[in-house]
Amino acid sequence: MTDRLKGCVVAFEEDIRDDDAEAILNAIRMIKGVSVVTGEVSGPDDWMNRERIRLEIRTKLLAALER
Repeated sequence: MTDRLKGCVVAFEEDIRDDDAEAILNAIRMIKGVSVVTGEVSGPDDWMNRERIRLEIRTKLLAALER
């Protein structure tokens, strides 16, 4: 038996301007079976999370190199 998907999430490699993303969002809207496409605005929480992840990776890499 095959599972059915109710949706998917698309993430950009980096934040892009909303007017630049509009063409991408419109292209996704044209795909058969797509009912809703919305953009999510990047905020301070996103920036803080990225910096925490970057620091965690840097710390683990330095610890691995020191061994």
